Amino acid sequence: MAKAVNDPDRTRVTQRRQPVEASAGGVGMTLAGADKGTRRPTRKARLRIARFDPWSVMKTSFLFSIAAGVILFVAVWIVWGIFALSGALDQAQEALTALVGSSSGSGLELSNYISQWRVLGFTAIVAVLNVVFITAICTLLSFLYNLAANVIGGLEVTLAED
Repeated sequence: MAKAVNDPDRTRVTQRRQPVEASAGGVGMTLAGADKGTRRPTRKARLRIARFDPWSVMKTSFLFSIAAGVILFVAVWIVWGIFALSGALDQAQEALTALVGSSSGSGLELSNYISQWRVLGFTAIVAVLNVVFITAICTLLSFLYNLAANVIGGLEVTLAED
């Protein structure tokens, strides 16, 4: 038998299907999926995001920003390797020497200012600063969202079951 369940938050009544018992040759069998051809109507739930936990936001944004920093460092390392192997640094030095016009030892050497370790060191500093700033900004935004959600009620989300 189907049992009707009435949920006060919903406008329609859903039915729970019970297993069908059948007897074949005196042996009782339970057929759990006897009516697989029929589909249940889609259930929907409306939820409201009323608050973000700032500590949870801080931990999550910290981990994501560390991952972004590692990705940035590796990407700069790969691009620098491609840039150095292509000979672009030597061509840039030749163009700078031709532009300045000094071929003696007192000329401007690009390798004194731009090297692999300087670029990677600068990238590491930028990655650490990004971790600090992104974590701080996300945590601050969670506090601001909580203040705004107290006033306007938060975001409403509708979830549907397929």
